[in-house]
Amino acid sequence: MKNSKKIYKVEEKVPLKLLLPLSIQHTFAMFGASVLVPILFGINPGIVLLMNGIGTLLFILITKQKAPAYLGSSFAFLAPGTAIIANEGFQYAQGAFIVVGILGCILAYIIYKFGTSWIDVLLPPAAMGAVVALIGFELAGNTVTGGTIGANLMTDTASKKDFLVFFITLFTAIIGSVAFKGFFSTIPILISIVVGYIAAVFFGMVDFTPVREASLFTLPDFSAPKFSASAILAMLPVILVITSEHISHQVVTSNIIGRDLLKEPGLHRSIFADNFSSALSGFVGGVPTTTYGENIGVMAITGVYSVQVIGGAAVISIIMAFFGPLAAIIQTIPGNVIGGVTFLLYGMIGTSGIRLLVDQKVDYSKSINLVLTSVIFIAGLSGLSLKFGAIHLQGMVLASVVAVVLSAFMTLLKKLNLINQ
Repeated sequence: MKNSKKIYKVEEKVPLKLLLPLSIQHTFAMFGASVLVPILFGINPGIVLLMNGIGTLLFILITKQKAPAYLGSSFAFLAPGTAIIANEGFQYAQGAFIVVGILGCILAYIIYKFGTSWIDVLLPPAAMGAVVALIGFELAGNTVTGGTIGANLMTDTASKKDFLVFFITLFTAIIGSVAFKGFFSTIPILISIVVGYIAAVFFGMVDFTPVREASLFTLPDFSAPKFSASAILAMLPVILVITSEHISHQVVTSNIIGRDLLKEPGLHRSIFADNFSSALSGFVGGVPTTTYGENIGVMAITGVYSVQVIGGAAVISIIMAFFGPLAAIIQTIPGNVIGGVTFLLYGMIGTSGIRLLVDQKVDYSKSINLVLTSVIFIAGLSGLSLKFGAIHLQGMVLASVVAVVLSAFMTLLKKLNLINQ
């Protein structure tokens, strides 16, 4: 049977009557996961929606309108960001975001000059997969320990209502992820948040006072960054993770649209645009951005690759940033709902690291791969903590450092013909 679905290519303009609904689809696809990051960081989501939109428009401009990608909030920064916020405050996390973004721009220039082969030396697939997996696995405990970002389950005040809202949210997310079809298959996180929120309202867990008091139009919460060596050093290893994540997203998108985006407009352009957006976001009080897998999924389902549609979604996100009641509603989402969503989401982020190991066909009959993955996992999950003056290495940050050092050491042993395989 002939496929009658109309394919809109990257540079192609879509009819005006389709532009708005197609753009709204992309907005919904990114919304659920993207607003979770500011919630978990404890900041107003308005500034994040604004900078996601601006970042996406900049990405389109810098990549010469040849790479369809929506920039949403990055989960790779969650673990070190949360630790920095707890110890020093969000403004110091902003400073670290900026430095990582600037270094990412420098990395783009290095890639432009020397290619990407050196990345496999510092972080081969056996190491990269483990580090990516730790982004999710390290945060798993936060999902059930109460507060505004976790379900009130493992606490002395836990009630039947807490468990019910948590499981309703989680069950909806699970069913949505495996059973929803078409466009709905791209927004299971958003749908589960809505269903969980309705359940929380039914059980009297939502205080609508902030919504009633919110102005119809409001300015996002801007804040200036502060810088500290400890915050910057804690955040630095993330650059390795986001680089790998970006490359994999560009490869997947290339396969969908039938073009090699690593060559045209070039990986250096897309990585520069991604990191420039993160740095800019950090300057004004937002969170780092990254190309979003959810929106890649929308393109795969709809066959619409037009950057005009992506740009339309960015404009919608910017407009939403100034709608006061929306930010207020997002901030009233109970911890039981957030916990139910992140229980699955963190697991899926972790599993994406394992998927990287599978996709790259990592051979664990080779001791070097087995040792790399094993040591990195345990370094990240054992609770081991190392302090060097003001520098504190723990969890994914420690695992990233171990990954680079151990990978470089293994490469040296190979050069010296000391590997036993």
